[in-house]
Amino acid sequence: MSISPNVPSPEESYQYETGGGTPRWISIVLGILVAALAGLAYAGYSMQTRLEQAISKAQDQNKILTAELDQANNRVAELKGQMDVTSQKIGMTQAELADARSRAESIRKQQAASDAKLSQEISENQKSSEAKIGAVATDVTGAKKDIEATRSDLEATKSKLERATGDMGVMSGLIARNHDDLEELKRRGDRNYYEFTVQKAKAPQHVGPVAISVNKTDQKKSKYTMTVIADDKSIEKRDKTAGEPVQFYVKGAARSAPYEIVVFDVGKNQITGYLATPKEAASAAPSAPAPAPSN
Repeated sequence: MSISPNVPSPEESYQYETGGGTPRWISIVLGILVAALAGLAYAGYSMQTRLEQAISKAQDQNKILTAELDQANNRVAELKGQMDVTSQKIGMTQAELADARSRAESIRKQQAASDAKLSQEISENQKSSEAKIGAVATDVTGAKKDIEATRSDLEATKSKLERATGDMGVMSGLIARNHDDLEELKRRGDRNYYEFTVQKAKAPQHVGPVAISVNKTDQKKSKYTMTVIADDKSIEKRDKTAGEPVQFYVKGAARSAPYEIVVFDVGKNQITGYLATPKEAASAAPSAPAPAPSN
């Protein structure tokens, strides 16, 4: 086949495209290979750096773990030693506990015996106390009855014994209305009491440290008139009433404590009553003058 002289051959065409040098694709391939190698080199370097850092870090951790392991081993050794000592102490403690239990059991038995003895004594004392308390209760009951009776008597007596204002305006002591009231006053012992019955007569009659003469009586009205002789003086008391405190003073007696005469019965020709004098004036009061002889 004939070729046209204007068409180049394949070799000429190839040489023409490459310019007569290295083909372009080879340069491209080489560039890619170089870049790949550079990337691999960088990746290798980075990996090596990270590996070295990891190895270094692992070594540091190994050092730390080794130190901690050493500390743990030391702690284990200390604990083992403490456990050995504790085991010895536990052995001693068990022996001591056994001895303590033995002593506690002995003390418990002694205490039980003592409690039983004490309970028996308490029971016996309680029975004795109950018997004594019963006797005391009986006595107390009797005493209460006596006290109540005495209280009733005192209340009854108190209701009878009263105070009154005397004829001199001075508040008297307790006033007796009859012989029984007078006996109660004597038992109290607050004053000196002299009971009397004075007949109407010319001569006065001695009553304690004084003398009394009856001048006039009015049985219906329970009134009387009398003369009291004391300190060598005659004191006439006119128209007095039964139960009225008749008062007068004597030498040596306190001005606040006069003598008192209370008549609780007025008869046809006589009066019955009592003279009350202060305790301190009994020895100091002068004696009444001797009655004049009757004609």
